[in-house]
Amino acid sequence: MALLPILCYPDPKLHTVAKPVAEVDTRIRTLISDMLETMHEAKGIGLAATQVDVHERLIVMDVSEQHDDPLVLINPKIVWSSAETHLNEEGCLSVPGIYDGVERFDAVKVEAQDSHGKLRLIEADGLLSVCIQHEMDHLLGKVFVEYLSPLKRKRIKTKMLKAQREARN
Repeated sequence: MALLPILCYPDPKLHTVAKPVAEVDTRIRTLISDMLETMHEAKGIGLAATQVDVHERLIVMDVSEQHDDPLVLINPKIVWSSAETHLNEEGCLSVPGIYDGVERFDAVKVEAQDSHGKLRLIEADGLLSVCIQHEMDHLLGKVFVEYLSPLKRKRIKTKMLKAQREARN
């Protein structure tokens, strides 16, 4: 297993639309292991392949209390969403230290393959629902700050670029 570098906003690669995973093979299973290790090391609850510069439709997450119940979604597709929505406080490993409110569906049903290529239907609400929607946005090339006002986005972009410059010096 290996830790993978996480792309930071406003890296333009975060806006790449992911392609479907063609085959769930050894390469994908290794990527899943590396992504889970990277996500846990970064103290996150979800990570999309896009965030580690792999532009395929793959998400790993773990919203369990003990961080010992990982969920893998390959080629996920939302097949149902609730009429009800909520404003949720979100953060992102690609936008470290920034948290803000994003409107999300209360519940979703997602069809996806697991790490063995088996098709599954996942019914999610609460934090898992929010996490799925957030990570699926990454697969579409969208970062949560794009839901915010242009002024907030500009301030976040400036703050992130400054932090990246300081980290290089």
